[in-house]
Amino acid sequence: MFAAAVEAQAVPVERVDWKPPMDGTVDDLATVAADPLRRDANARAVKQMLDVQAMLVGVAPASELLGLEKGQFLHAGPPIEWARTAGPLRGALMGAAAFEGLVEDPEDAVALFEAGTEVALEPCHHRGAVGPMAGVVSPSMWMFVLEDPATGRRTYCSLNEGLGKVLRYGAYSPEVLQRLRWMRDSLGPLLAEAVTAAGPIDATAILGQMLQMGDEAHNRNRAGTLMLLRDLAPHLVRSSRPAEEVAEALAFVGGNDHFFLNVAMPACKLALDAARDIEGSTMVVAMARNGTDFGIQVSGTGDQWFTGPAQLADGLFLGDYGPEDANPDIGDSAITETAGIGGFAMAAAPAIVRFVGGTVPDALATSRRMREITIGENDRWPIPVLDFAGAATGIDVSAVCRTGILPQINTGMAGRVAGVGQVGAGLVTPPASIFPAALAALAERTRARAEA
Repeated sequence: MFAAAVEAQAVPVERVDWKPPMDGTVDDLATVAADPLRRDANARAVKQMLDVQAMLVGVAPASELLGLEKGQFLHAGPPIEWARTAGPLRGALMGAAAFEGLVEDPEDAVALFEAGTEVALEPCHHRGAVGPMAGVVSPSMWMFVLEDPATGRRTYCSLNEGLGKVLRYGAYSPEVLQRLRWMRDSLGPLLAEAVTAAGPIDATAILGQMLQMGDEAHNRNRAGTLMLLRDLAPHLVRSSRPAEEVAEALAFVGGNDHFFLNVAMPACKLALDAARDIEGSTMVVAMARNGTDFGIQVSGTGDQWFTGPAQLADGLFLGDYGPEDANPDIGDSAITETAGIGGFAMAAAPAIVRFVGGTVPDALATSRRMREITIGENDRWPIPVLDFAGAATGIDVSAVCRTGILPQINTGMAGRVAGVGQVGAGLVTPPASIFPAALAALAERTRARAEA
């Protein structure tokens, strides 16, 4: 109305998409904007992230890689105790307890976790790992190993089980446990032999190629999976394992379009971990959900988590499932969006809208909009339809608070009841409150430095 009134007076008007900053953030925004460290700190954070080359160098059990012992379990998202866990995480922990032989029947694990004397829960992120959906990792599970050759730093992720009734979606039926045992006894050792024979595989480069081939590396990994299979297939065939075992592994990986997700995630974490602990930086280095809480970590505030309630995704459902069947958002897989792909790069993967909902114009608009809340772009991950502009890189807490634009995540949806499995996929954003909380912590540190 204001614009129309001015135009009626024959005055030129330029319309802009703008709204006031988030409530209660004005003073903190002013403080952080005036921080003399901020500009250089953010430039350094982005550079250190982009300098990382993530190489797939191995596959090994979690007990060996992470020092997990019997009764210790990792999970997705920020820290949480059993009493607050949501259905999918509970189901995955129950299944993992049975898989590890702590109980005979997964249902018996409830009492085990309620007592808490023989088990321990810890976020994957606290051990240099990431896990999709429930993200549960137990000692006997095999994991991908990603390494940056320049620094020797490593990150880890479990092997991908596929879609539907799988542990990461909270399912724990006999066929779920049978698949996990096959992955432990056959697939893991076979992949370990093949990756060692192939030599380091450049996951960062594969991610760049995926964006040229219609993947966005969160909910669409078809091209990435096939490229990984191309690199490993000759070595799988030449392995010491029986031919039938090799054929079964080739069929499983080739028929699991999401297999590469579990390489993409630790590759993104490896890059983002390089940007941690830079005083004055407002860059987000992790977004993660445990099914109850959504948490972020910021470079300039160390390992502190800023949390709020996980949100329900808006999307498409499988079969007769509907919104009432879905659990709030869960998983460490938002590390892909934190790195600038996934929901940030939907313009590269228009077919993704058939899986998560929305339209192709929506996908294009989202990728453009995410550039308003990021610090730079990644030239190694160009998006063809955006004139090969690099993927938006480095979510800026202050930009989110200033514009009110929330990071866009595309995600799978787990059933809210333990044991159900996947019920759909959709689009979701973090709870808005966590960004002002992170901004306030950054402002507090800025003021403390100024007074010192």
